[in-house]
Amino acid sequence: MRLDPQIAALIDALDGGFPAVHTMTGAQARATIRSRFTPAAEPEPVHSVHDMAVPVDDGEVPVRVYRPAGPAPLPALVFAHGGGFVFCDLDSHDGLCRNLSNRLGAVVISVGYRLAPEHRWPTAAEDMYAVTRWVSGDADALGVDPARIAVGGDSAGGNLAAVTALMARDRGGPALRAQLLLYPVIAADFDTESYRLFGHGFYNPEPALRWYWDQYVPALSDRQHPYASPLHGELTGLPPAVMVMTGHDPLRDEAVAYAQALTDAGVPVVRCEFDGAVHGFMTMPMLDIAHEARRRSCQELTALLHG
Repeated sequence: MRLDPQIAALIDALDGGFPAVHTMTGAQARATIRSRFTPAAEPEPVHSVHDMAVPVDDGEVPVRVYRPAGPAPLPALVFAHGGGFVFCDLDSHDGLCRNLSNRLGAVVISVGYRLAPEHRWPTAAEDMYAVTRWVSGDADALGVDPARIAVGGDSAGGNLAAVTALMARDRGGPALRAQLLLYPVIAADFDTESYRLFGHGFYNPEPALRWYWDQYVPALSDRQHPYASPLHGELTGLPPAVMVMTGHDPLRDEAVAYAQALTDAGVPVVRCEFDGAVHGFMTMPMLDIAHEARRRSCQELTALLHG
């Protein structure tokens, strides 16, 4: 298993340039990551993009709604961005969400959930679930087909999407058509073989990963709860999953374990495996492998949303 050639040429710079977030406060890490963000000079055109705010318990969360061309009602993807539950936002994932909307022919609702450590577990998960309920309840106004709603996310956002699928099943809805899990955070297990192999030198370092969990779910006992670590949950009755899995990633083994656990529970799973990729690669548009991953995962999700 070798790194993708384009990634291999960049990996030292990527890894060396990743800030030591585990030495910072949440606010400091957030500011550091934000300061490095450069928006696209020419964002990918989408038929319409607008920002809204959705009421949640004790406040509201911002969302950005991307609508491709096409007659209503369209399928929808409620999407949670990555960032270790601590940083990133609607802007950091704007390019990915624009591309997903166009490729899927679906309304994408990007969720600006409240961040740790100021808002610890389960706030982010509850925010994601609340927005998913809002999309279902206001489907007519949004031009969305309530029978064709999926949840998705990358990294920490993949955790929130998987948890939202569990919450929707446990709480009687809304009914979900699918879940899109892009190299998701699934369990707080730092002793896997993939952590040993890829916990250093591959852009997503082990100290940062441990720190993310400390910010979001500081109590070790809480990390066993399925709404924190979906791998510990009862998984029957969940919607089909499309999973993007990366080879050179500390989180590889937990994603593989979750895919197998879903399969064992009778949940259909499509595995889009990219052995040469590193964590976070789908938000790196300079990489050919990122566009291939977007194409393949969207093709599989489209089959579920439009079938």
